[in-house]
Amino acid sequence: MSSDDIVLSVKNVSKCFEMYDKPRHRLQQMLLGPFGKKYYREFWALRDINFEVHRGECVGIIGRNGAGKSTLLQIITGTLQPTLGEVTVHGRIAALLELGSGFNPEFTGRENVYMNAAILGLTKKETDDKFQEIVDFADIGEFIDQPVKTYSSGMMVRLAFAVQIAVDPEILIVDEALAVGDIAFQQKCYERIKRLREHNVTILLVSHDLSSILNLCSRTVLLYEHKLILDGSPNDVVEAYKKKLTTSSESIYNQNVEPDPAPQKTLFYSQAYATFANKKEYGSKKVEIIDWGIFNSSNQLLYKIDAELETTLRIWLKANCQVEHVCASFFLKDIKGREIAGINTDQASHPIGPMSPNQTCSITFRQKFPLPNGNYILSFGCSGTNPKEKVEAFHRIYDILLIEVVNHKTFIGEFDLQSIVETMKL
Repeated sequence: MSSDDIVLSVKNVSKCFEMYDKPRHRLQQMLLGPFGKKYYREFWALRDINFEVHRGECVGIIGRNGAGKSTLLQIITGTLQPTLGEVTVHGRIAALLELGSGFNPEFTGRENVYMNAAILGLTKKETDDKFQEIVDFADIGEFIDQPVKTYSSGMMVRLAFAVQIAVDPEILIVDEALAVGDIAFQQKCYERIKRLREHNVTILLVSHDLSSILNLCSRTVLLYEHKLILDGSPNDVVEAYKKKLTTSSESIYNQNVEPDPAPQKTLFYSQAYATFANKKEYGSKKVEIIDWGIFNSSNQLLYKIDAELETTLRIWLKANCQVEHVCASFFLKDIKGREIAGINTDQASHPIGPMSPNQTCSITFRQKFPLPNGNYILSFGCSGTNPKEKVEAFHRIYDILLIEVVNHKTFIGEFDLQSIVETMKL
């Protein structure tokens, strides 16, 4: 992409907030000015953020609560000024940052539509032409002529999103607001976002729904402890984020766990498979995955899966120290990196429970894979709960195997419902 396609440039952006312990300290600081005693603590919500966004990209921004995502979006939209650095924007921005932001609660929905449209640069005639489209998308019925203060949170976000997308933005920014709407409305919003992408609209999307990030975004950035630590493909960045979520601040890698050099099991079925080049592996190894395999009903290894036949997927674990709870899992992604199916032992109501040092355990998952013809990526994991009641990744092997599913049936969508259909003419 050429530099002419850059619609957003964030250079060395940092944001510091002054934190006062008592209300009077703020007044004392104002009276003494910058050269007197400091009555505040500095809190850096962002530190040296750098990235560029090209026209037509859909960029996901992910990170834990408090990582600085919303602060960054407010700086990009101009509602907040950076302490250091600069942001350059080329194009009309439509932003949905906070629920009901920009709405006057005393005004009706109709009045707020016209007021917000004017702020976004639309003339009254342009708003007149788009008003019915806005009302139809929001789908709040007669409430359009009721004061906004009477709206539910879902109605508020419906109307706010409908206004923002109606202004034909060149850059659309959405900050987790879609999580408020019901399922049907969320689906309608995501479909509209896909259509905007097709029309080369640039989109910045903040969401804790990682499947939406994988499904919608062409690129993702990860904010961690107020810094941008990763910028890349959605699949790679989401996996890195999951790793961060399951790694404690004390670093579970530094615990003194010595794997047994001679595992009790000697047959390694997994060695019969060619592993996927993009494999990712991490964890404390308190419990580790020592082997796995996919078998047919005759206990023979499978390298290609028939969607209509029952398949056995087996994982072997080995404990390297005493653990009180173990959960094992597997899941599948499509080739775009979207998680499409998976299960763990806790969800299946078959908890593994505690494991002793050097104890091994085999876990068997029996099921069909009613998926369309194609290639899928298999991942395994085992985890537990540490003394702080946080999920701890013992051993995770992501994107280990590229498997092929063969299905002779035709159906609509991403998996076969395996419906039993009956018809009767009367």
